[in-house]
Amino acid sequence: MHDWNVIAVVKEHRFKAACQLLEPLGEVRSTRFYNVLAVKVEDVQTFLETLREWMANYPETAEVLSRVGPVQHAFPFESPEEFETAAKETVAQYVPQLAGRSFHVRMHRRGWKGRMETPAQERLLGDFLFEQLRSTESPATVTFHDPDVIIAIETLNTRGGAAYWSREDLTRYPFLKLD
Repeated sequence: MHDWNVIAVVKEHRFKAACQLLEPLGEVRSTRFYNVLAVKVEDVQTFLETLREWMANYPETAEVLSRVGPVQHAFPFESPEEFETAAKETVAQYVPQLAGRSFHVRMHRRGWKGRMETPAQERLLGDFLFEQLRSTESPATVTFHDPDVIIAIETLNTRGGAAYWSREDLTRYPFLKLD
């Protein structure tokens, strides 16, 4: 599936249950990656709230999914260089929201093994955002201990996406499991 906006990582032996759980929320497709589903939902915020309610009201829901990675902005890429350009353009949208806040970048990559290194991409994007903010009146700080914001990057083959998650979002949606 090329047009996804949620990546769902399924717990061991729960693949069929995960598909059944997510199907009412959007178009669910298996991927070539073990226990990874690509989902296209109409509205990410509605998806998050519905999943949060289900997990609160039906505890067995939490036994199906290991983590969920929605994205707010998606982009295609065909090479590591295209990824870097597109990812920078995408995360640049978050610069105004990061002013005066602490943050870090977390990436969950599927594909490009040996051609793209996750820690290097996280560092590249974190440095890019830091430099964008350094010259402003409210520069940001990079921290890995209880940041105000985590910028999450998800990739699946030749499609990537980014999302901005505040500390409050991470508390409200513990199934995001970014770190």
